[in-house]
Amino acid sequence: MRKNSRIQAWFAAGLLLGAPLVSSASNLVFCSEGSPAGFDPGQYTTGTDFDATSETLFNRLAQFERGGTRAVPALAQSWEISEDGLTYTFHLRKGVKFHSTSYFKPTREFNADDVLFTFQRMLDKNHPFRKAYPTEFPYFTDMGLDKNIAKVEKRDDHTVVFTLNKVDAAFIQNLAMNFAAVHSAEYAEHLLKKGTPEDINQKPIGTGPFVFKRYQKDAQIRFTGNKDYWNPEEVKIDNLIFAINTDASVRSQKLKAGECHITLNPRPADIKALQEDPKLKVPSQPGYNLGYIAYNVTRAPFDKLEVRQALDMAVDKEAIVEAVYQGAGQLAVNAMPPTQWSYDETIKGSEYNPEKARELLQKAGLPEGTEITLWAMPVQRPYNPNAKLMATMIQADWAKIGVKARIVSYEWGEYIKRAHNGEHDAMLIGWTGDNGDPDNWLGTLYGCDSVDGNNFSKWCDPAYDALVKQAKSISDQEKRTELYKQAQQFLHKQVPITPIAHSTVYQPMRASVQDFQISPFGRNSFYGVSNAP
Repeated sequence: MRKNSRIQAWFAAGLLLGAPLVSSASNLVFCSEGSPAGFDPGQYTTGTDFDATSETLFNRLAQFERGGTRAVPALAQSWEISEDGLTYTFHLRKGVKFHSTSYFKPTREFNADDVLFTFQRMLDKNHPFRKAYPTEFPYFTDMGLDKNIAKVEKRDDHTVVFTLNKVDAAFIQNLAMNFAAVHSAEYAEHLLKKGTPEDINQKPIGTGPFVFKRYQKDAQIRFTGNKDYWNPEEVKIDNLIFAINTDASVRSQKLKAGECHITLNPRPADIKALQEDPKLKVPSQPGYNLGYIAYNVTRAPFDKLEVRQALDMAVDKEAIVEAVYQGAGQLAVNAMPPTQWSYDETIKGSEYNPEKARELLQKAGLPEGTEITLWAMPVQRPYNPNAKLMATMIQADWAKIGVKARIVSYEWGEYIKRAHNGEHDAMLIGWTGDNGDPDNWLGTLYGCDSVDGNNFSKWCDPAYDALVKQAKSISDQEKRTELYKQAQQFLHKQVPITPIAHSTVYQPMRASVQDFQISPFGRNSFYGVSNAP
């Protein structure tokens, strides 16, 4: 559908200058909270990266139904699992086209070669493309998939077979996650020949509902609707724009002014005013998330259990939930949310007891006035609406027991990168579940395979790890639950983290937006979404 050029020019100017946008059924502006670190989903682990990549530009073999946790067919239209649970045969969808852009014109449709390239690059450190463009795939390795996928084979152009070394009860759920976005093998070969393999992370080519146009860091990302999408009914937006602003109050103001149509992670203090605006709607749901403090156990004094216990019980968690979440949060006492099956309800949080905390520090031999760093996120996340305020309150709590915490922050991408490298002492971080399975919490966040990825406490205990891996290797949910409860008890006693809160997720948007679904995984997907005038 052609647009009046004058309206298009006004729309572009309005976005850049901050003027209210022209209401159009085919344009949607999303007020995003941060810049993606890149556009190759396999390299990253945060919702900011996934919203801008795998939720817009790419597809996976399976995907989660909108607003739900069930994995449904996507690039694979069906699959079979062998009786022993070790072989998965995927039948690929025919007629799927890769994006055609100014920087690449595909000559063929999606086929098995693309699946092989995507997964062999993650599996094989000597893969030609990976050697030309060295990178790591933290989610893939955090989940142990690099060790468990024995081989990926092409049976024919539209059939791919995965063989596992051991049963993985969550394997289909895992392949529906964002890191498993399928790339074009033809595009990768094109980049190798050009000598610019790094462009896979800056000039993406996918099969998703939107096509990449351009990106200005800390300002905006522009996409256009994919007119050749394999499910054309899900592409109802001609122009999708991510307008990036790290300040939640500014994003709310832009939404009220009509400068964007959807925003995310509002400040609790702004929710009432947003709910009262007749031009807006603010759906919400209980958060499938956890905000917590991670202690880097590879650094002194956090390698001592008594120190971690002391810091944990010195934090006035109820006061933090009241001040930071302002009625939109629930006190957390466990390492995953109570909505996750296998959650152990017998676990109780540690008491707030500064006096006992001081005694534990003395027992551990920690000198009065010991200095540490406490990292605070620069952005609002679904699990933490105000990390800076939370850090300030924790700093004050720890000062009462003689620990001096210096608050540190970095740009979001740098924050995650440095934390993966283990440069922090204690840090504020959190998680929104990705696939509905307990392993996504207990394995991905606290397992030994994840110490260089999302296990920000760098805590690795072989006994704990054995429980989690055993649970993942069987299909019986009752038996898995029993093992996961043992793991939760183990984790609770070792205190690699201090759970703080599970937040309620609010998703403010203009009343004109139709069919946007709140994801239990904290993702923002725009396929199937329209913006009525």
